[in-house]
Amino acid sequence: MDPRARPYRSVLYIPGSKQRALEKAKTLAVDAIIFDLEDAVAVDEKPAARALLAETLTAGGYGKRARIVRVNGLDTEWGRDDVAALAGVGPDALLLPKVESPEQLDALAALAPGVPLWAMMETPRGILNAAAIAAHPQLAGFVMGTNDLAKELGCRFRADRMPLLASLGHCLLAARAEGIVAVDGVYNAFKDEDGLKAECDQGRDMGFDGKTLIHPAQVAAANAAFAPAEAEIDLARRQISAFEEAEAAGQGVAVVDGRIVENLHIITARETLAKAAAIADLEAET
Repeated sequence: MDPRARPYRSVLYIPGSKQRALEKAKTLAVDAIIFDLEDAVAVDEKPAARALLAETLTAGGYGKRARIVRVNGLDTEWGRDDVAALAGVGPDALLLPKVESPEQLDALAALAPGVPLWAMMETPRGILNAAAIAAHPQLAGFVMGTNDLAKELGCRFRADRMPLLASLGHCLLAARAEGIVAVDGVYNAFKDEDGLKAECDQGRDMGFDGKTLIHPAQVAAANAAFAPAEAEIDLARRQISAFEEAEAAGQGVAVVDGRIVENLHIITARETLAKAAAIADLEAET
């Protein structure tokens, strides 16, 4: 199945150790949840969080939301136990932090055969190896770890994210070359609605499938930014109709709103309508 066939507009981090947050997530209008056993869980809470999350996912109740589990790195004392406990409870993917090479994914794949894998892209070496990482046969998605990446680069946080654009674009190219999902990094100031909207719009303009989020208050902005707008849906329908009429008349191009419409535009138009339909299907349940 095409990893991008379902929506990933809003991807919310939930600490695996917080039972109340795990329950609340079942009611949120998010496309996907990253159940975090890594950064969001204190060292002394990791075994208990692992057990709680395994029990919670086994019980179910998350509907059509994608369930992604971020395990601890396999070079830590918790990583392998995380995979052993969670790979068999039916997650939609396992997310590995700080991926820098395909070999790290090989090690995870050996522990979780058949489970789709996602990779955190958050180090300079990982960014430089993005193409090889994206080509891993079990990989289904990239998550940009912009906070860790900014720390590693030593760059400043700017509203336009100029210091990070090269890394973001490089990973997006690699993801699109392999047909996998690419989700933008988090926006830290969760009370800054205007800033969040601007960064969501930037990520959508670049081509990302959605945005990772740190607070439920950010969900609506991400869902709106990464969904096709009504104007885009209307244009897609009119382009398809005009092109089909042109083809019936033996012509290879059509004109809509004073612009040439060719087959490549029709491919995009059909993708837009398919995405809108997938979102409507997901929202019908959530």
